[in-house]
Amino acid sequence: MLYFTSGLVKYSAKLEAAIDAAIDYAIDIQRVVGCTVMVAKAGELIYQRAAGLADREQKKSMTPDAIFRLASLTKPIVSLTAMRLIEQGDMRLDDDITRWLPDFRPCLEDGQPATILVRHLLSHTSGLRYRYSAPADSLYHTLNVSDGIDYQPGLTLEENLQRLAGTRLQFRPGTGWRYSLGIDVLGEIMVRATGKSLPELVSHHVTTPLGMKDTLFTVRDRERLTTVYTDDSPAPTAMSDNQRIPFGEGAAIFCPDRILKPDAWPCGGGGMAGTAPDFMQLLETLRRQGSPLISQDSFDYMTQEQVAAKYATQGPGWGFGVGWALLVDPDAARSPQSAGTLSWSGAYGHTWFVDRKNELCVVAMTNTTPEGVNGQFPIMLRDAVYKGLQAR
Repeated sequence: MLYFTSGLVKYSAKLEAAIDAAIDYAIDIQRVVGCTVMVAKAGELIYQRAAGLADREQKKSMTPDAIFRLASLTKPIVSLTAMRLIEQGDMRLDDDITRWLPDFRPCLEDGQPATILVRHLLSHTSGLRYRYSAPADSLYHTLNVSDGIDYQPGLTLEENLQRLAGTRLQFRPGTGWRYSLGIDVLGEIMVRATGKSLPELVSHHVTTPLGMKDTLFTVRDRERLTTVYTDDSPAPTAMSDNQRIPFGEGAAIFCPDRILKPDAWPCGGGGMAGTAPDFMQLLETLRRQGSPLISQDSFDYMTQEQVAAKYATQGPGWGFGVGWALLVDPDAARSPQSAGTLSWSGAYGHTWFVDRKNELCVVAMTNTTPEGVNGQFPIMLRDAVYKGLQAR
């Protein structure tokens, strides 16, 4: 099913001017090298712009169909696929994951055993975490666990899961929240539960039905693949492979060329590439409450407050559902978005949100990190969208 087939609808010159100003400012002061931004309201595409450069050194302009490394924009795609498999009975929310991964038994910090369920992986309540957020002396570093966006030649998913199983859980599953490699673990469970590869499952259940032809665990058209840049002064610098970049609580290791490596496993938590138009198809599906991909019951589960706002999953006021953060308290978040807004981001420089009350979908893909994911640009863009809508 394809949405927005009628193309761009003229909505408001004030909306266009407000968003243009936010984008132009970020590019002019060299905070963002290039971006593609799309806004839809009530099922109509009301703003679309590709701005700046896809590759600064080659002076290649950004295009609407530019391909970006999605990083954690992969997660909602894989999470939706998982919910479809649960609907089919291939696995269950309350399955002990050792049903599928008998040797995956990480212990608590005190060495006590713990039971991780599928639902814990989906909501990041398993007690697992990412290496980048783990203390320097933790087993994540000692065992050299891959976060799935770095590249270690010859490392297989099976080996990485063995390393991860040797770490310690931060808390007993179901009693806390920590953004984690849980969706990577879930991806392997999905494979074992069905006998099909993760790319096959994602294609069959999500990307093919939505016409997301460029959203893959590989890149078919490398000419459209953007160059990645990282924040620097006076201007962002091109990212090198396996570069360590301050991110969140620690430092993440990025390998932009991982998506092109034939031996890199399809990482369920961050291994896909895609375009803004493709991703907008997914966001419109979420605005339409998951139809036709999943049932109403599944969508309701994914948009329930699985994790309380006290955990500030995307800052104050944000809880977590399945696949995305859930805005619980707009005042605490200091956000113009409505309660119930769904949102998440991708470490290579992307943000998205679906304000269901206002029938609003927004995606911004940039080639600059961390500015494009947690810098001022996403905030300025968000505020510009609402300013433009109110000024109509």
